[in-house]
Amino acid sequence: MTGPPVLFIHGPWLHASSWGPWIELFGAAGHRASAPGWPGHADTVQDARDNPESIADHGIDDIVEHYTTLIAALPDLPVLVGHSLGGFIAERLLRQDLAAAAAAVAVDAARITDMPPALPLFRNPANRRKAVSLTAEQFRSVFGGAVSAQESAELYDRWSIPAPCRPLFEATAAGFDPHRSANGDPADPPRGPLLLITGDGQHRAPATRATDVVAFPDRGHCLTIDSRWRAVADAALTWLRDRSLSSPHTEPHTERS
Repeated sequence: MTGPPVLFIHGPWLHASSWGPWIELFGAAGHRASAPGWPGHADTVQDARDNPESIADHGIDDIVEHYTTLIAALPDLPVLVGHSLGGFIAERLLRQDLAAAAAAVAVDAARITDMPPALPLFRNPANRRKAVSLTAEQFRSVFGGAVSAQESAELYDRWSIPAPCRPLFEATAAGFDPHRSANGDPADPPRGPLLLITGDGQHRAPATRATDVVAFPDRGHCLTIDSRWRAVADAALTWLRDRSLSSPHTEPHTERS
């Protein structure tokens, strides 16, 4: 069996290429997988760091429209897999009937509700139209709190890039409610099956959002890229197999500690 294409959507401060191991794994399971970046996203981590203005001043609606255009160019609708704010983007696209079998996976989408109070960038409204990088210490606070200091530093050096502040300001203003659009207008409830994967065992999101929830109680916000990413990816693949949306021939990796 060949499954539908899979479109991975990254969140702020991580380059789209951080999905590389997931793309290989999902490809082995029979999916045509891709991870296009947000609008203005540079091709490499270094290019993104050197040209932060290229991604600046793109808001949530811009990102959704960008992926809507990309999906329209695909031969078939994809399953959507998003991390962090990318999980909320996946849900927005899901509500627009832009997912194969109306299926999406949102990884640690709830965790972004903890970010604004901890980040100095929100203290300066002038940052709204800029792209801002995290320091290594801020990255550890937001992403790497559940891994060693060394691993957090390595992940920061490998994947961290500037993020546009505008979608974060917009999401903050909307209260991070996925049932409302960025400007606060009511939105239709998610359609079809939605898997929420959480990284700290605390399911903060409204239960009506998800068909299923998988929790990894000892994981941080970097659970898609840290040394134990495979267990998280396997959870998403298993969920797709259970819905006959993926091939059964790829053996899951059972290590979850």
